[in-house]
Amino acid sequence: MTYARQSLAALLLAGTALSTPLLLTASAVSAETVLRLDEVAVGELDPGKASDYADSILMFNVYDTLVLPRQGGPGMVPHLAASWEGSGTDYTFTLRDDVKFQSGNPMTADDVVFSFDRMMALGQGLSYLFGVVTSVEAVDAHTVRFTLSEPNAPFVASLVRLPIVDKALVMANLGDGEGEMKDWGQAYLSGHSAGTGAYTVVSHNPQEETVMAKNPDYFLGVPDVAPDTVRLRYGLEAATVRTLIASGEHDIASQWLPPEVIRSIAEGGGQLLTEGGTGAFYLKMNTTKAPLDDVHCRRALSMAFDYDTAIKMISITDDVAQGSPATGAIQQGMFGARPLDMAMHRDVEGAKAELAQCAYDPADFTIELSWIAEVPLEERFALLMQANLAEIGVQSEIVKLPWALFAEQVSNPENTPHVSQLFNTTQTGDPDTLLYGMYHSSAAGTWASPEYLNDAEVDRLLSEGRTATDDAGREAAYSALNDRLIELAPTIFGYDVQGVFAASNRVRVPALSDPAMAFGLDGMGFSFRLMEMTE
Repeated sequence: MTYARQSLAALLLAGTALSTPLLLTASAVSAETVLRLDEVAVGELDPGKASDYADSILMFNVYDTLVLPRQGGPGMVPHLAASWEGSGTDYTFTLRDDVKFQSGNPMTADDVVFSFDRMMALGQGLSYLFGVVTSVEAVDAHTVRFTLSEPNAPFVASLVRLPIVDKALVMANLGDGEGEMKDWGQAYLSGHSAGTGAYTVVSHNPQEETVMAKNPDYFLGVPDVAPDTVRLRYGLEAATVRTLIASGEHDIASQWLPPEVIRSIAEGGGQLLTEGGTGAFYLKMNTTKAPLDDVHCRRALSMAFDYDTAIKMISITDDVAQGSPATGAIQQGMFGARPLDMAMHRDVEGAKAELAQCAYDPADFTIELSWIAEVPLEERFALLMQANLAEIGVQSEIVKLPWALFAEQVSNPENTPHVSQLFNTTQTGDPDTLLYGMYHSSAAGTWASPEYLNDAEVDRLLSEGRTATDDAGREAAYSALNDRLIELAPTIFGYDVQGVFAASNRVRVPALSDPAMAFGLDGMGFSFRLMEMTE
């Protein structure tokens, strides 16, 4: 059994920008600065329900967590916690004593316990990350103890997804519902904030816009150069975003714009910001449906896919693309990642050789290639794969599925398409929260796991990666898992995702432009207090 300790002193030596007080070196800005950006999804403000990218931007600014990802490197550092220590199934966190909620209430261990209990009671959002926790106890006002049912190496990383909520404020605003806790404050928190974050919510319309303002009492301070007001808009059309940026009325576009629109904004004088992802674009094969229940047929499809052309299809400029070549199931920077020189490449002759070993005659089947209607980019990849398969003598048909219908169909292997296209990412920066929900046999039939993979060795390695007590053990487990998944070929690993954001020159975002300031967690680069408004 190993003993791990992360102290505040160690943090100070690490020099991370998010968890040490920021020096307000710039002179006060006389006029109010406003940052305007957009996201495609509806913004969820309730920390017990938040889960997607737009939600994450809100959470990382309005709320705080016990730990945060280290900038420019792997691992976690203290944030609301001053330090922690843990061994096996017990973790004890010592809280900072200088943190106040935006209401003015002091943050204590009771708030941490309440935040956990509320998330688990609601059972929504990212609550599944904490299924291994059996109890959370406030030892005293500034000490909280978590007890786990079994050793769980990703536990500390999962705490970046437990926003700490103001218990007193929520208790004073309980809505209609049954039992002592009624609605657990859901009605209130759907439109109001109850966090300690650097930005407070001024107004929130989940269909249109969330307006936020600097929290003048933030415990780490907010630099003068950071935006005074932030307007996060939802669902803007690509043409609208391009026009607004060109006219100086918008600052950062979402990463979901078509590549040609992002390129147009950059060519018009804008800048490109990038976020190296901890996720990827996958073409997932239904391992229960003929002919893809034969590993040789799956390998044939995997070898036939044109990975290099896929990258060109998402290129913005000669130097910037919305993805990088995948080396396997695990992205760079995480345990088990393969070297960059092992990137996936097309092998037509190898694909034909594997197809020759398949138990099925290619002439007897037609592969269903599905794409999600809400993500038009996926149609391009369906067309690419159709052409790739035709070259090795495999027929295919393209099927367009709305997300709601897709999510319903994958609950039954017979209704699940042969090939499903998905973007997925780790929610914590740890490989466990990406891979376990995709490849463990218990996850089969979820939107993330339409492969229906059932392999004892994969299950064993996933459990080993989850319970290993040191980094070397986790590296060995995930490296072996990566090799096993490539051997079984349940998935075509299209490319590792890189977010590319077209932006005006009114804003500087070091976390999205300087690798030394980058985070290993999607969305964390949009911490507004680390941004600088230049005019």
